[in-house]
Amino acid sequence: MKHKKTHRNLGVSGLVALLSLAPHIASAADEAKKPEAQPAAQTQPPAPRQLRLGGPGIPQEKSFPKIESGKWTGPRLADGQPDVQGHWSNTIANHDNFTDPQGGIVNDPNPNRRPKGPREERAPSRVSDPADGQVPFQPWALEKVKEFQANFNDPVKPEYIEPLARCAPAGIPKSLYWHGYEISQYPGYVLFQFNSGTRIIHLDGKPHLPENIKLWNGDSRGHWEGNTLVVDVANHNGKALFGRSGEFISENGKIQERYIFSNEQRDRYTYEAVLTDPTVYTRPFTVTVPARKWTEKDKPNGWHFEVEPATHASKELILDQYERICAENNGGFGLVAEEGKK
Repeated sequence: MKHKKTHRNLGVSGLVALLSLAPHIASAADEAKKPEAQPAAQTQPPAPRQLRLGGPGIPQEKSFPKIESGKWTGPRLADGQPDVQGHWSNTIANHDNFTDPQGGIVNDPNPNRRPKGPREERAPSRVSDPADGQVPFQPWALEKVKEFQANFNDPVKPEYIEPLARCAPAGIPKSLYWHGYEISQYPGYVLFQFNSGTRIIHLDGKPHLPENIKLWNGDSRGHWEGNTLVVDVANHNGKALFGRSGEFISENGKIQERYIFSNEQRDRYTYEAVLTDPTVYTRPFTVTVPARKWTEKDKPNGWHFEVEPATHASKELILDQYERICAENNGGFGLVAEEGKK
């Protein structure tokens, strides 16, 4: 059925009523023409401050002061721990060569990366005892290291590939000179945030994990003695290396660490560790690694100090250590077999 349009005659009374509403209709129309009220501007967090790039290269020092254990005279946290939080890194070199830190990769085929200058002009070995700066390997273990060095630049077997090329954690002690890292502290433990994983040092007296649980960075139990964080490390998985030069510790090894923080220079500490493994070494030996603290006054350099300004509501500059995205066989992590070789 079609609907018919109906026309109504307003009449005089209806016209009067319509005219009486006219001012109100006009007022509503004027209001409709006005621009819509804008919502109150939301408070935006301040733009993050920019950090200048281009800090110093990987090798920085050829010698370094010895820091002694003693009392701690610096600031403390609420739980009594010496406050050593911040961004840290070693000061002499990366993981290319364990006993000749600034000597480059052993048997490096690239002439542009070969060490320059005599040995005495480079930083000392990380092995501070014995005096010759070499790891006291048993004969079978030394042969294993030499075999790794001979094949590292063309690894045709899995055992010749640097673990970091497979995005594995760096292990102990290499994590302390494989890029920079951040130290955070909480009641009952110290947290290390490395470029390749994290490590928790428990301070609450808990016993070590069961012996059948093995970890890349080991299992750490520690306590403070004045300015020194003393840590006992066990439960190694025996897969980590000390550098591209192939030194290692087995599942049977133990590491006694001492992080000695300076009272005079609050931006320095010395890492000293005694490594014991009667199945690999002929005697215990000592590793020494110097470290310094990095702050917003320093320039990030892509190795020692890898940070970004955090985005947050406060004007305070908070530096976040960003997580490295690792791709297996990336050239910066290790070398791979040449294409076509089996």
